[in-house]
Amino acid sequence: MIHPTAIVHPGAKLGENVSIGPYSIIGEHVQIGDGTRVGPHVVIEGHTRIGRDNEIFQFCSLGAKPQDKKYDDEPTALEIGDRNTIREFCSFNVGTSQDAHVTRIGNDNWIMAYVHMAHDCQVGNNTIFANNATLAGHVHVGDWAILGGFTGVHQFCRVGAHSFCGVGTVLLQDLPPFVTVAGNPAKPHGINSEGLKRRGFSAEGIAAIKRAYRALYRAGLTLQEARQRVAEIAAEHAEVEAFSAFIAQSDRGIVR
Repeated sequence: MIHPTAIVHPGAKLGENVSIGPYSIIGEHVQIGDGTRVGPHVVIEGHTRIGRDNEIFQFCSLGAKPQDKKYDDEPTALEIGDRNTIREFCSFNVGTSQDAHVTRIGNDNWIMAYVHMAHDCQVGNNTIFANNATLAGHVHVGDWAILGGFTGVHQFCRVGAHSFCGVGTVLLQDLPPFVTVAGNPAKPHGINSEGLKRRGFSAEGIAAIKRAYRALYRAGLTLQEARQRVAEIAAEHAEVEAFSAFIAQSDRGIVR
């Protein structure tokens, strides 16, 4: 159902059972999948593709130009997957030619009010963004990550899968998978044990991840020494492989 006061450009492509609320505006190059609900006063513009069964609440801005002075109206995109909840006043920008040309959000994400995702961010699946969490440009967020309210992530940083940021966290460096952080700047506070239990990690696997965490944060090793020790643990425990690969590839430095 399209409300009579909504404006939908004739070039937009809407799937079956899409609803558009009062006073919302849907641009020419927008695609919206089956069953997605768009609330009132939402603006969706640019080359934006949205999957199926999403719920987009009122006053969101999706697909606007990046807040980047280098952007020169190049035809970049925003892609949003399936079954996402996007609450009030969220803003997601399209990508830029300086990166992948696309800002991408995966599936089954729970995104609360006033969340901002800047250009070229790549967000996985099953994440939670609490109110006012903010990603600067080019940030990558892994599956099942949780960002507490008012978390801010510096541009080009990576947030690992299953990690957890406490309220008001400021991330200036990469956050490895499984790690819990808080503070400004962020400091590590152990691993996200409870989250891992809920997602079916075995007790042995969680114990191995704790060993890897201690090697990186508690053993007094240099980063290179810690990488080697974590790689040895990963060779024996598959659950640690993601942690090992992440810290081996980090080129912005790791939250320590």
